[in-house]
Amino acid sequence: MFPAQALAEILSARGWEVAMMTDVRGRAHAKNIPADPIIDVKAASISPRRPIHAAIGTMQLARGVRQAKAFIKEWRPDIVAGFGGYPAFPAMRAAQTLRIPTIIHEQNAVLGRVNRVFATKARFVASGFETLEKCPDRATHVVTGNPLRKQIIEAIPKEYELPTDRINLLIVGGSLGARIVSETMPQALALLPDDIKNRLHVVQQTRKESLTFARETYEKADISAICEPFFGNIETHLAKAHFVVGRAGASSVSEIAAMGKPSLLVPLKIAMDDHQTANAASLERLGCADILPESEFNPQHVAKLLKERLTDEHWLKSAAATAKGQGRPDAANLLAERVITFI
Repeated sequence: MFPAQALAEILSARGWEVAMMTDVRGRAHAKNIPADPIIDVKAASISPRRPIHAAIGTMQLARGVRQAKAFIKEWRPDIVAGFGGYPAFPAMRAAQTLRIPTIIHEQNAVLGRVNRVFATKARFVASGFETLEKCPDRATHVVTGNPLRKQIIEAIPKEYELPTDRINLLIVGGSLGARIVSETMPQALALLPDDIKNRLHVVQQTRKESLTFARETYEKADISAICEPFFGNIETHLAKAHFVVGRAGASSVSEIAAMGKPSLLVPLKIAMDDHQTANAASLERLGCADILPESEFNPQHVAKLLKERLTDEHWLKSAAATAKGQGRPDAANLLAERVITFI
């Protein structure tokens, strides 16, 4: 939802009228989007593996398209922007059927299934990463990057400072049930040599069910650590971090790059089209991040890798500079300029 919010904020500030079309689930995350009106339409995911649910979903989408057409005919937008997911399907289908110009923004390094349906007829497909897998050859692909939250942009450090007496290690991505991250990392860090453990200061986003385990493991290993299910000031911890461990969602990877941080990324195994691996590859192939699939994410392997990375100042400095070079803190403005150009 954030790329939609970022675009809406910029266009609204420039005098545009913005409406938003989503389903009930999307509306729950739309409170910060400056759109009026916000239109609810029927939407549903469709899985060939569940034919009955697929049939019901198809009917709901058809109803959603009819609702979207009715609104578009009345409101007469100049352009319709789609950000992926089945909630975007009705608006995009209705707009292209009615010959309203459309654009697409794809956060991930793999074009999502709904976005693929509309890519070739869209004026352009803007992507968060340089590489966009599964993008049709006939689609017009432009790279804008992923819009970042204002708090992230304002916290970006001017330069990367190498760790000295203290190594700040940030671990994220554990609050939504990522047991493998929440519990593997304390065990891995406990295996590190004392000369590294004594310098570590860990900030770890940990799922609630794993909090006691994580805290006790760190305490037993005599490692300084703060473990919480959620950090309201995550940008502060990210800015101070010397190294980041986390999942490879589009926003996470984009924020790590913008901040200029070396990282270890653990793609979500069940992510659609394995898009998190593709996201992480944008940094790995440049040598500023390592990727460990879940099958290899065990305490021994992680400890070995971190021992090598955290003691290599040359790599840390080079990786930080390379990562920051890939950051796109101006992504929201680039996306807005692209939209305005086509009107």
